[in-house]
Amino acid sequence: MTEPQIDVVIADDQDLVRTGFALVVDSAPDMRVVATAADGAEVVRLAAEFRPDVVLMDIRMPRVDGITAARAILEGNAQPPKIVALTTYDNDEYASRILAAGASGYLLKDTTAEGLTAAIRTVHRGGSVLAPSTTHRLVTAHRQHPARPSALLDSFTTREREVFDLIVAGASNAEIADRLNLAEVTIKTHVGRVLAKIGVRDRVNVVIWAYRNGAGPS
Repeated sequence: MTEPQIDVVIADDQDLVRTGFALVVDSAPDMRVVATAADGAEVVRLAAEFRPDVVLMDIRMPRVDGITAARAILEGNAQPPKIVALTTYDNDEYASRILAAGASGYLLKDTTAEGLTAAIRTVHRGGSVLAPSTTHRLVTAHRQHPARPSALLDSFTTREREVFDLIVAGASNAEIADRLNLAEVTIKTHVGRVLAKIGVRDRVNVVIWAYRNGAGPS
């Protein structure tokens, strides 16, 4: 079955960067660039106008920064796009702030063309993506300073814990459904309950919460 086309908006204040990312996205058979923006204010406007599936967004931009723009795009939007931050800066503070704002991914601009298109597909399916270096630091910090598992985990049902563990392992809703032999709509319900119980807004923050609370994979 043919994959649905993924509409993408790209925001970066450097023209060559926008052009390069647009060439990569448009070369994929299942996605297209519907608009590009040179600053944070413009991407907020274009996201409302074109209603893309995914927004690729720099963090440091003129007029409105990417973190503020992400909040503006997502807040009050019944069907918000998935946002992937693309940045030169391998910075945990930036990563934490953009993910807390609701982004589904944080990648560095030196990612490969294949890595970029794979990330777009992953977040479009409901998954999350993190730069390998960011993930490595989370894992390293967890192993060096393991936290005591949060008591909140005791409130999970057996099924919720299974879903939680698979989210942390990076599985999409479809992959979890296949693994647990359940309908994807049922998995979405369980994912919603997991998010509500630990008090985060999206899957990528489930992963961060897991590592910070001693529930990451060993």
